[in-house]
Amino acid sequence: MAPFRVEHMGSLLRPQNLLDAREAIRDKGLSPEEAGLPAIEKEAVGNVVKLQQELGFKAVNSGEFNRTRFWGLMWDEFEGSVALQEAEASMFRLYHPDVVSLIEKDRKVMPGDSVIAGAKLRHNREKSKSNLHELKLVQQFTPKEEWANIKLTMITPAWFHMRYKQGKAYAEGVYANDEEYFADVAKVYQEELKMLYEAGLRNVQFDDPGLAYFCSEEFRAGYASDPDNTVSIDTLLDSYIKLYNDSLSLLPADFHTGVHLCRGNFIGGRHFASGAYDVIAQKLFQELNVNTFYLEYDTARAGGFEPLQYLPKNKNVVLGVVSTKLRELESKEEVKRRVEEAASWVAKGTGESREEALKRVMVSPQCGFSTHESGYPLSEDDQRAKLRLVREVADEIWGEA
Repeated sequence: MAPFRVEHMGSLLRPQNLLDAREAIRDKGLSPEEAGLPAIEKEAVGNVVKLQQELGFKAVNSGEFNRTRFWGLMWDEFEGSVALQEAEASMFRLYHPDVVSLIEKDRKVMPGDSVIAGAKLRHNREKSKSNLHELKLVQQFTPKEEWANIKLTMITPAWFHMRYKQGKAYAEGVYANDEEYFADVAKVYQEELKMLYEAGLRNVQFDDPGLAYFCSEEFRAGYASDPDNTVSIDTLLDSYIKLYNDSLSLLPADFHTGVHLCRGNFIGGRHFASGAYDVIAQKLFQELNVNTFYLEYDTARAGGFEPLQYLPKNKNVVLGVVSTKLRELESKEEVKRRVEEAASWVAKGTGESREEALKRVMVSPQCGFSTHESGYPLSEDDQRAKLRLVREVADEIWGEA
């Protein structure tokens, strides 16, 4: 059962024919059927599942081939959500790391679409299709006895809220305050997870760059100087942890949950923020009710392993110690040394031996290989080499999946 000794964070490099089909839909106005997307998508997912299986990854997924960006279409499918095109810059926290990087200052807009609650948020099984479609595609290429291993990545319930200025995540008059908004978001996530559980999902990874942005001095300073904020940044973190815990509160015991923290990976391998986990680690590890933390640890921008001493005995950590942005292949011996060092900090906090602590430590690349469909500066051969490296590291440290 998840997590496994070796994992990857979800997105993998898309084949060109899949990218061409989506481009034809966007630029030529073709329907998915006219562009041949269903057949191309199915073949691509089948191939990428086979790749993961051949390389010895148990928690297989779609490579996020069904998505343009890592957060997918789930929020667009919620009743009450509205996708804003070219939204006004004044709606956003202009110090939020994503916004700083993406906002078009000359036009004063956020390019592309961004979702708000235009009415009360509700879950509608007739509309919420994208995650289910993705899961069922992967199931087609996975033996039924291994369906419980399949991992679906899902955007954090706080994703859009954190980007917007105070009170702008929902249209005027829809919610009286953030607490009302968070309560409905949690209900929608409860329903989505229930639907996916009934379809066979037992393994979800929430992708949450936002939690890592709480480690950024620049973001924290921007938040503190924003006169519109009605709560402190630490209270905001508390509210996000509660939102997660409420969203997960109805899950059966055999549903594995994890959260992936990174500091942004986008087109061309850009990152958006820096900052060590120290400032949030104790609260996050001890209060967030997930089974596993998937942590970026490939560069100094994530700090050291010291915060792992706050990891409780009933939780796991997957160490993202291999880059998905740099083509150079890391030294296997150096990666193994770093895993051993991390386990020593876990052991220090719990009083275990390092060998005992290693049982709750896993290894992975630090992020996806293509969190936007445009991908990173790595080739498919580079990607395969990175995945093979973490597989070999896991084999040599633990000798098990």
